Amino acid sequence: MSARTHRPFSVCVFAASSPVAAPELKEAAAALGRILARENARLVYGGGGFGLMGACAKAAHEAGGDVLGIIPGFLTEIEGAYTEVPTIVVANMHERKMRMFEESDAFVVMPGAIGTLEEAIELLSWRRLALHDKPIVFYNPDGFWDRLFDLFEQFIEARLAPVEFRDCWGQVDRVEALLPALRAQPTGPPAVIPLAQTS
Repeated sequence: MSARTHRPFSVCVFAASSPVAAPELKEAAAALGRILARENARLVYGGGGFGLMGACAKAAHEAGGDVLGIIPGFLTEIEGAYTEVPTIVVANMHERKMRMFEESDAFVVMPGAIGTLEEAIELLSWRRLALHDKPIVFYNPDGFWDRLFDLFEQFIEARLAPVEFRDCWGQVDRVEALLPALRAQPTGPPAVIPLAQTS
């Protein structure tokens, strides 16, 4: 893993950009932003000013936290780029995800829709393949992600993924538990296990 002596501990937050997201989810995202600022952890996020991502970034910034946005040029208007914080404009979604990955030491997956799910699945796939050992924790209020976790269990039960896949992520149902969960998650990805060994 690359050294991070040039920057503070950095947490990437994947979250919904929908401006009509439920108020309680936006408040949870804002609470996370304030926690990151208080704990001197840098927030790395998708650069938008709407939805949960915007609520998290604005709260972190207003609390004096360090925030870095990363957004593709075509989304600056669609997601309302939050220009009050340093923002890197990249060419496309692939570059956005890779830059977010490179700039971060750990990942929080907040409630979101297809974009958030896609980001989380790719990150889990990379960890499953031993391409990184960065902690991943889902914020799972009221069982928001339970059906996804049930699907993961179906993969394991069908012997399409090893039981060690369960070690690739954590989950909490309180925002205050996110940072402790990131810090407690074991580092070191599960070993790459050939599919033949899962049978």
